[in-house]
Amino acid sequence: MLLSARPIGSEVLPKGIVVETSNLEMRPLWGPIPIAENNISKTSANLLAIAVGIEQKEVANEIIEKFLVNGFIVMLFHYDGAVDDWRDLGWSSHVIHVSAMNQTKWWFAKRFLHPDIVAEYDYIFLWDEDLGVKDFDPGRYLSIVKDEGLEISQPALDVGKSKVHHEITARRRNSRVHRRIYKFKGRSRCDGDSTFPPCIGWVEMMAPVFSRAAWQCAWYMIQGDRAKHVGVVDSEYVVHLGLPTLGVSAGNKEPSGLLPVNNRTEVSTLVLHHKVIDIRFVDFLEGMCRFGASLEEP
Repeated sequence: MLLSARPIGSEVLPKGIVVETSNLEMRPLWGPIPIAENNISKTSANLLAIAVGIEQKEVANEIIEKFLVNGFIVMLFHYDGAVDDWRDLGWSSHVIHVSAMNQTKWWFAKRFLHPDIVAEYDYIFLWDEDLGVKDFDPGRYLSIVKDEGLEISQPALDVGKSKVHHEITARRRNSRVHRRIYKFKGRSRCDGDSTFPPCIGWVEMMAPVFSRAAWQCAWYMIQGDRAKHVGVVDSEYVVHLGLPTLGVSAGNKEPSGLLPVNNRTEVSTLVLHHKVIDIRFVDFLEGMCRFGASLEEP
């Protein structure tokens, strides 16, 4: 069965008028678009989408400022509805604000980051707000993931300062990138022959980075070759502060460092289509879609 060459509903439009994709570039209601903004938009090939609450304004501000300096488009997902409380920050009018009470970043992403909307962006950083970025450089990070061919990645976590729930996400010194861990003790062992998470092909959901091709699959909950294209960047790392945020109470605090976790119980969950889906990448990454391949059947 041949698929229509044009999007459904556009068949009656004149040839050449149909535009299948869009972007997140803001345009003024009246008057010409300033030349400076035009230049920035032409080079803004990457997107930071971050869930924020006003209680973590200071930490989130540090993240956002660092990404804006590196030419990113930035979208804020306000899960507490406190949009106006960010207006005093100089960059506030230059980023996109989306507000919905008590929703997760995955709820926002499913509804506002459709692959056709973000098709112009090479990489999508879909981050939580409680990350320390003092030692993180977005530009260097992008250079590394491109060079290493990582389609899904995350910055490693500083073990001395972070809440580390999974050993594979911990930073390795004197390493640029790692894709697997070796664990020879305990019930769940990892060696060179391991092919499943959490031994290989695992990133945690607080700071994932998707390539354009990976996001097109991830948005549909379908993934590809986790052994080759999923890894943790050691040379660019962040601190997982574990601050109180949506769904986390201030009294439920844990000590920093590597935390023992039952491999069958994920720390966080992905809420989508009103269902709670286990985001262990043993399930999340497996599917029929290969990175870079079309989602349409031939």
